[in-house]
Amino acid sequence: MASTLKTHPWDPAEHLETEDDIAAYLEAAFEEGDPSLIAAALGDIARAKGMAQIARDTGLGRESLYKALSLEGNPEFATIMKVVSALGLKLHATAIQPR
Repeated sequence: MASTLKTHPWDPAEHLETEDDIAAYLEAAFEEGDPSLIAAALGDIARAKGMAQIARDTGLGRESLYKALSLEGNPEFATIMKVVSALGLKLHATAIQPR
């Protein structure tokens, strides 16, 4: 008799337990350079921290945050900055050497 393998969706939000986890996860998204991936990573972090609280802290609707911070979302930069601030993060720039 063949056994049935059960799989479960992997949710990164369940693994973002420390500030270092969060910073490394977001940094990896930045390194990919894909804006939709960065927005989705912020969404994962917001879910890990509590989307309802992030919505209150940003003054934005919870459902609109879920939509904006998904792979299909296209949030305005102002939304990104509000979320980053509500998450207690800050963005910074580092100069890279030209190729």
